[in-house]
Amino acid sequence: MNKAVAGFSKLSKEEKINWIASAYFSNPENAIQLLKKYWNSDEKLQKLHDEFIENTISNFYIPLGVAPNFLINGKYHTIPMAIEESSVVAAASKSAKFWASRGGFKTTVINTEKIGQVHFIFKGDVSKLELFFVQTKAKFFSETENLTKNMQLRGGGILDITLEDKTILLPNYFQLHATFETKDSMGANFINSCLEQFANILKSEAQAYEIFTEEEKNIEVVMSILSNYVPNCVVRAEVSCPLEELAEKHIPNPEAFAERFVRAVQIAEVEPFRAVTHNKGIMNGIDAVILATGNDFRAVEAGVHAYAAKAGQYSSLSHAKIENGIFSFWLEVPLALGTVGGLTSLHPLVKLSLEMLENPSASELMEIVVVAGLAQNFAALRSLTTTGIQDGHMKMHLNNILNQFEATTEERHLIQKHFKNHVVSHSGVVNFIENLRQKI
Repeated sequence: MNKAVAGFSKLSKEEKINWIASAYFSNPENAIQLLKKYWNSDEKLQKLHDEFIENTISNFYIPLGVAPNFLINGKYHTIPMAIEESSVVAAASKSAKFWASRGGFKTTVINTEKIGQVHFIFKGDVSKLELFFVQTKAKFFSETENLTKNMQLRGGGILDITLEDKTILLPNYFQLHATFETKDSMGANFINSCLEQFANILKSEAQAYEIFTEEEKNIEVVMSILSNYVPNCVVRAEVSCPLEELAEKHIPNPEAFAERFVRAVQIAEVEPFRAVTHNKGIMNGIDAVILATGNDFRAVEAGVHAYAAKAGQYSSLSHAKIENGIFSFWLEVPLALGTVGGLTSLHPLVKLSLEMLENPSASELMEIVVVAGLAQNFAALRSLTTTGIQDGHMKMHLNNILNQFEATTEERHLIQKHFKNHVVSHSGVVNFIENLRQKI
């Protein structure tokens, strides 16, 4: 295919599929059949999914699993997790079980403040701009009351607006920096609507401000948009227990284990190459719950990684210590989540996941999500500092290899029996399958 297609968005779903199949596939009919296999037989449900995005041709399945036995602030939860990676759900479940008998997870929502900015260019006397802002600030609140009324009834709204001088970064660059409370909604649409109204007020009031010169009156609004970096919308999860209570099958010496564990976290705190992989493991747990509950994992990822670098160098999100014979492990992350609006009221499996979690508030969901991240991180570090990460992961990955080679039930039994006592590797499994089939 080496030419553009005209009017693609106007084609019907069938026409789009037929065009793609004929343009890119050596066997168009097989491609069409595969795409249609993943359609939902319920036409109404399929139409709902078709309308989530543009140019929909099929559904892309990701497994929805559950991790039970999470004791969070004295209450048990079964956490839904949507993810394609082997061992994540199993690892989270194992951590949940481990800590449930040691007091469980404790969580604290530190703050729930969201941020939005109006970015603008002002060419003129900064002291006049500062005076203008002081005199105009009240109007940003009063003239957005039609937008904020319902949010205020729920206990949210605009918290504050400040003028930020960023001219040291870019010539003539300023911001209206606004903070918001959006309660149980993630709040993106609400925040962006308020910001666009701020921009209109900023420009119109500047035109009427008598002490501005003509050039100063012509404020150029570049853009008005929320930020996915929310360093004041933070939640904390932690676990702790006496050192001796860490003992289990793979931890015969709990003191030595705790020291290695803390050292592993310290390495992630000072070494960015390790920190990236360390934090990726945390996000395995966090993203899986965010996706299952219809929230924006891309926004969370961006904000979390910015938070990990807030001190000027990328570092571990989690921390650990041994103090007075007590092992403590904790995680703080920024999470801007919602339990109303968006997919939360549309996607049937999102609604099911939220009901499974007993319809949490946004703050309660923050607590559940951060716990999933801490549990996943604990499981990874426990494996790394004891049996090694590949032992459990590759055994879980074994099923994927068997599916890839379409192993029969008899072959699966023989292969799983063999690798119960042998190291699992992709090449080792492939060689065993090939040898097994040659004998047959």
